[in-house]
Amino acid sequence: MASLLQVEHLTKSFDDRILFSDITFGINEGDKIGLIAKNGMGKTTLLRCLAGLESADSGSIVERNGLRMCLLEQMPQLDESATVLHACMQGAGDVVKAVNDYEIALKSGDAVRIADTTAAMDAVGAWDYEDRLRQLLSQLGVGDMFALIGTLSGGQRKRVAIARAILQQPQLLLLDEPSNHLDIESIEWLEGYLSRAKIAFLMVTHDRYLLDRVCTKIFEIDRTNVYEYAGNYDNYLRRRQERIDAMSAELAKVKNLLRKEQEWMNRQPQARAGKAKYRIDNYYDLRQRAAVDLRERNVCLQVKSSYIGSKIFEANGISKRFGDKVVLDDFNYIFSRYEKVGIIGHNGVGKSTFIKMLLGEVMADSGSWDIGQTVNFGYYSQQGISFRPDKKVIDVISEIADDIILNEGQQRLSPSQFLQQFLFTPADQQKLVAKLSGGEKSRLYLASILIRQPNFLVLDEPTNNLDIVTLGVLEQYLADFKGCAIIVSHDRFFLDSVVDHLFVFEGDGVVKDFPGNYSDYREMRKAEAVAAEKAAKELEAKQKQKTPEPKAPSTRPAKLSFKERKEMETLESELESLNAEKAALEAKFNSGETLPDILALSARYEEVKLLLDDKELRWLELSEKA
Repeated sequence: MASLLQVEHLTKSFDDRILFSDITFGINEGDKIGLIAKNGMGKTTLLRCLAGLESADSGSIVERNGLRMCLLEQMPQLDESATVLHACMQGAGDVVKAVNDYEIALKSGDAVRIADTTAAMDAVGAWDYEDRLRQLLSQLGVGDMFALIGTLSGGQRKRVAIARAILQQPQLLLLDEPSNHLDIESIEWLEGYLSRAKIAFLMVTHDRYLLDRVCTKIFEIDRTNVYEYAGNYDNYLRRRQERIDAMSAELAKVKNLLRKEQEWMNRQPQARAGKAKYRIDNYYDLRQRAAVDLRERNVCLQVKSSYIGSKIFEANGISKRFGDKVVLDDFNYIFSRYEKVGIIGHNGVGKSTFIKMLLGEVMADSGSWDIGQTVNFGYYSQQGISFRPDKKVIDVISEIADDIILNEGQQRLSPSQFLQQFLFTPADQQKLVAKLSGGEKSRLYLASILIRQPNFLVLDEPTNNLDIVTLGVLEQYLADFKGCAIIVSHDRFFLDSVVDHLFVFEGDGVVKDFPGNYSDYREMRKAEAVAAEKAAKELEAKQKQKTPEPKAPSTRPAKLSFKERKEMETLESELESLNAEKAALEAKFNSGETLPDILALSARYEEVKLLLDDKELRWLELSEKA
């Protein structure tokens, strides 16, 4: 594979912290690379260095001549006053120039200039740019090309930025958390595009399904170095553990040898006289190698929830609309103790509005919430941290509590000790909030919520800006959490790991309760799609069958034969049995129970409906002759 970009001995520091040091790697044509590191280790900074938006302290980045490279940032900067169309055109300078040059050439009538500009139009794909843009925006769910960027939601802006990046036809695409602010359908579209696209990319993401399904190589930034692993995310986990085990074994050997050399160095100077200088130098080298700390520093979520009673909340006839847009229509539900529910649906269908109504931040148009007296909400908002940027990290927690008593009095911590459980060292605690990375702010936000020991967590997009390791810790915490949780998330792996069932917001106020996790729901939708396609094909085949020639009218009314009467009796019995089975299946789907055989039940449900249609049609034909 031909090289696109080569990084040689790159070093970058931020304030007094080294992000990466003396790193070397290359990106070749067709490489599909995931970039993994804990928050604050320099993932975004490395992407910005590669894109030429930041300079490194030392080292070099060598690009192939004429390399087309594009960076999709976490928070894309788009002109608020521009339309969607113009925002995409602003990122396509080559296309705009080619079109302008071509139009000028046509006016001049110069055949040579027309030929040259025609070739330039071909080279940048300018002829059908607008058609491709319309198609791409439609696939991403952006319907209005003339909407102003300033009127779009965060998810819509992200989709516009993705379309703009793709239409630049880069040979190397740099992606910084591309799934943030996208709904699940858009993420799955992006997953399909990245799998099929014949371009190289380097992607920072916490979406483990995305990493596993599209990446063929993983880069990891760890302790200022970059390590490269062939294969997808699952393979990376195995290979990384092998690397850590090998490093641990090597470190044990070094420490053992150091003990022997330490004994030699501790002898009287005269005992060492005449010894080779290289041995003394080797001793200091061993000391430096033995100082490596391989211990993993992970967030420690040991905060237990406060007691929660048997009554959680009841939703009674909740309705909400904004103008013509219906968010909820007569929603009723009784929430159970220890229940953990995920909320999914397209952007803009009202998922966040739902939880804000539950918390009393938005009033319902009608209906009521009856919330138990022991319920203590902990709300993680998708808008993120609201602390003053000029406030120190330690002050954020100190203002909530000076003396933190946790786990029913079994644990007492100072604000500094509590923050260290969230990976804020004493030095980090003196930083201003404005100086924190996005991931560090998210960790501080999580700490400020859990310090209050809530027993009902309401998490609105909690996975944005958290690294994969912290997500794993949070998943385990929620699995063991002795309380309730409502989780709005686009992270499919996170939903699969945590929730018992799903509220599926389908729009127009419709909310369906699905008894399973996201993967179960996705398989059920696939089964429904297959069944619907099969039914459509069968109907089409029936319609294509030749209509029989009409028979001459009989002089006497037709009567059922003995065989037809027996067939009609059999049909009546079968219809009764099938209708009973259909009703039983519907009762199971609406029960809210976890159904381990949901796929088989869904397939049988579609089969029963088809059988009912066929047998009812035949019964009607026979009944007309009776």
